[in-house]
Amino acid sequence: MRIFTASAIIAALCLGTPALVLAQGTPAQRGAESPPAESQSGTVIRTIQVVDVKELQPAVRSKVDEIVKQTSDDDMQSLRKSIDATPQAVSALKAKGVTSAQVVAINIADGVLTMFTKTA
Repeated sequence: MRIFTASAIIAALCLGTPALVLAQGTPAQRGAESPPAESQSGTVIRTIQVVDVKELQPAVRSKVDEIVKQTSDDDMQSLRKSIDATPQAVSALKAKGVTSAQVVAINIADGVLTMFTKTA
């Protein structure tokens, strides 16, 4: 569950969103031809964003890196399996030239799933 806590902190830092809604379990997204989906927490996902950690401001990036260090390998593997099981998430990552193996955190707020990636 630490990955979801990390997501909330990352989103607060990056997006300035005061009220965050985090999915519990596998998030559901929608593709261009699909209606909005609902995650297990009841949050409707309308949009998927992929943000490279390198695009963040240095102060925010260092905080993200610290949070990622505190995330267990099991939590990270569980997150990536959930992403791989969701075709729309895989498609969004592929469009940015990355894979779920490069996702270090996610956030769901206001119908937007944001996947934070880290490339070498």
